[in-house]
Amino acid sequence: MSKLDELIVELCPNGVEFFKIKDICYVSRGVVISKQDIIENFGEFPVYSSQTENNGELGKINTYAYDGEYLTWTTDGANAGTVFYRIGKFNVTNVCGILKLTKQDTLMRYIYHILRVEAPKYVRSGMGNPKLMSNVMGDIIIPIPPLPIQQEIVRILDTFTELTAELTAELTARKKQYEYYRDKLLTFEEGEVEWKTLGEIGKFTYGYAAKAQESGEARFVRITDINERGKLITEDKKYIDISKENERYILKKNDLLMARTGATYGKTMIFEEDYLAIYAGFLIKISFSEKLINPRYYWHFSQSKLFWAQANKLVSGGGQPQFNANALKEVKFPIPYSNNFDKSLAEQERIVAILDKFDALTNSISEGLPREIELRQQQYEYYRNMLLNFPKQED
Repeated sequence: MSKLDELIVELCPNGVEFFKIKDICYVSRGVVISKQDIIENFGEFPVYSSQTENNGELGKINTYAYDGEYLTWTTDGANAGTVFYRIGKFNVTNVCGILKLTKQDTLMRYIYHILRVEAPKYVRSGMGNPKLMSNVMGDIIIPIPPLPIQQEIVRILDTFTELTAELTAELTARKKQYEYYRDKLLTFEEGEVEWKTLGEIGKFTYGYAAKAQESGEARFVRITDINERGKLITEDKKYIDISKENERYILKKNDLLMARTGATYGKTMIFEEDYLAIYAGFLIKISFSEKLINPRYYWHFSQSKLFWAQANKLVSGGGQPQFNANALKEVKFPIPYSNNFDKSLAEQERIVAILDKFDALTNSISEGLPREIELRQQQYEYYRNMLLNFPKQED
């Protein structure tokens, strides 16, 4: 029997008490703090807002509204219901709620772990804008076991949280290393490479315009299926049936697809799958002679600063950016040893081998750090759900 099991048997054999959040915490909300306020009052104290990136920090100002141990949560928008643990001096904006413990013999870290599970269940999406307002948060009911049990649960769950944080920090460092080596390996001295426009060496084919289906003979790869890492996402798959009209749009291994419009313009994906797929109309397939260009060499280039510096200058349009084949043709691309095909491909393969290792380490969902983080997160969620599953105390 574990230490936690022994504590539960000893301290709450008949179950635990349940409380509403408003009965154990003071529930309030932040105030309006604009970006201009942050610029004009720059300082050392963080301002937390509705975003989840950068731990929710919007910026820093020279005053603080809170000092101590609190929980904050996002009240509005896509991240509504996301809960953060805060300690120290800070501020929160009006799209954040804030909790301060009022009940003795209760750990804020325990409340944090349980609300990470419970709070998202109460998010309401009326009128298309998800919300978790203060009155709803206040009515959430959670179990509060005796303090020693809370302490043991927090110890166990914090161990997983710390491990995940360490792995995430390691992943961030490796991504920076990957970006550094990618840009370094794709930076050449005068005379080492020949710069060709893509129009000189490539062929561009627009995708097949059709309505996606929930089922079909082939996956229908759409512009929304390219993630920020230039890979094909695995969720929300759509399909299409194969016909004589669209069979020329069937993808082969290592085919390159680029998003040509909208916020994702310029993002380039390499098709690494082994199943049938057809690419949709807002994508451009980029084709090169296999004797001249290694597709993975171009794919790494398309993720680099060298590519994006050009793409951002060549894109057209206002609210709906356009990066069509005519613009893509103007992008300049470095070909090493272009007068010797064998030597050129050997150098491209050398660069690809190095960058592929970094890519697997930093981006792969089946290996490397992302996989390790996913496994640790799954462990954390498993133990959290198990440890927080208390029977209600009988009256």
